[in-house]
Amino acid sequence: MLVALVGVVGVVGMLAACAPATGAGAVPTSTSTYVSAPCPNPIYPNVPQLDLGAGVECGYLTVPENRARPDGRRIRLAVARAKATSATPRADPLLYLAGGPGGSGLLSAAPRIGAGWNRDRDVIFLDQRGTWKSDPLLSCPEIDAFLADWTGLSSFDPATADRSAAATRACRDRLAATGTDLGMYSTTENAADVADLRVALGIEQWNLYGVSYGTDLALQTLRDHPEGIRSVVLDSVVPPQANTMLSFWPSAASGLTAMFDACAAQPACRDAHPTLRDDFFRLARDLTTTPRTVTVDNPATGTAAPVVVDGYKLVNFAITASLVPGTIATVPAAVENLARGDGSVLAAALLAGAPPSGVTGYGLALGVFCSEAAATIDRADIVAAGRPVLPDLPDAVLGLLPQAPYLLGDCRSWDVPAAPEAVATPATGDTPVLILDGGLDAITAPRNGELVARSLPKATRLLFPDSAHDVLLWSTPCALPVMQSFLDGLSAPDTQCLNTVAPAAFAL
Repeated sequence: MLVALVGVVGVVGMLAACAPATGAGAVPTSTSTYVSAPCPNPIYPNVPQLDLGAGVECGYLTVPENRARPDGRRIRLAVARAKATSATPRADPLLYLAGGPGGSGLLSAAPRIGAGWNRDRDVIFLDQRGTWKSDPLLSCPEIDAFLADWTGLSSFDPATADRSAAATRACRDRLAATGTDLGMYSTTENAADVADLRVALGIEQWNLYGVSYGTDLALQTLRDHPEGIRSVVLDSVVPPQANTMLSFWPSAASGLTAMFDACAAQPACRDAHPTLRDDFFRLARDLTTTPRTVTVDNPATGTAAPVVVDGYKLVNFAITASLVPGTIATVPAAVENLARGDGSVLAAALLAGAPPSGVTGYGLALGVFCSEAAATIDRADIVAAGRPVLPDLPDAVLGLLPQAPYLLGDCRSWDVPAAPEAVATPATGDTPVLILDGGLDAITAPRNGELVARSLPKATRLLFPDSAHDVLLWSTPCALPVMQSFLDGLSAPDTQCLNTVAPAAFAL
């Protein structure tokens, strides 16, 4: 989930006090409207391969920012519809719901179109409220600047957490001064937006695809607004019924174990790194006590930069490697480099992971996490969730969340109301659901898919041992045909290709 909050991958898994007291979800409104518009190219500056080309139609869905005040402020959500390439397309489109929270659907469109997602049916990409091409974009350059500096700071210094909270507070104050109702950037309102979009586009039935946080959104939409949903595909699952922040360390433990086991199963990796697991945890403890400052070239500036390599950053690097295909394969070599007393490999990776400024929709990210998860827990709860599954890590590491170490303090700065308990109600019903789990996923463990499937009797779960977070991104040659066969028949997808996939070879 929190890809954007830590800036590990470059360009990229809730309710205000005035919302209904039942917590049954915001009510879609007939005042929402859709108008066609030219596609907002360039999608990303100086990256023309992300632009939306021929065969893509665009527009904006206009909705109330606060559905309890339908005559109040209105916001626009960017939409792109990639027409099916088949001469006989199917009538039910697929809606792509991006992760984050705060990620962009439109930024994801061109690669998915290029991979053939729209072979048999239209695929619709939505920039959720507060994100990239929607209006307003609730970005936080203040947070991005902090993250760019974080590589040179100690993760454990209280002053570092204070800087994070100050950056978050500065962004909140700036956005609130524009009249933005920050409590309305939530999964509840997001789900109502999705329901409004189907009606506004005149679609009788469609299918939902969610990845990471997008699975949470898809499930809450299925629960609160099931009308017109033919099927749901959940890729790297975030269950509404589980506190997301308390699942971070258990998911991390699952992914780390899978990585260690995958290395041990490959003779070349096993021979090159016979003590990988022990080295990793020993270094995490040693670097927590005695961080190492390593100077390497910063790719963004071309100048030398000092990087503080500490225990948290090592562990977080191995966890967030799940987010970028090919990165897990580099983890053993980075550990080996550290064990030899160097650290330049990890330091260079940390610098390369600095986020692009102004892209992430932090208003949605913090709105979701701070109201739905942070409001009911504290640091002791986070440590308690991590200690049983990762007993070899010190509490100083376990007290910082993977991906977003200072999120609890940042949420105090963001200051939005807690969501009602009903947002954690599981989705139920007999809608066909396909669940895609990545065996190497250290962000949303396969156990999340198992939890969600318990209340969905028509759920089919598949495990992709070669994939980590975002199975369709890691395993497109296999996962895309599996998804398309499911969408065509809604039962017994063709899974023959799963017999031929395995984790990629580790870099030596």
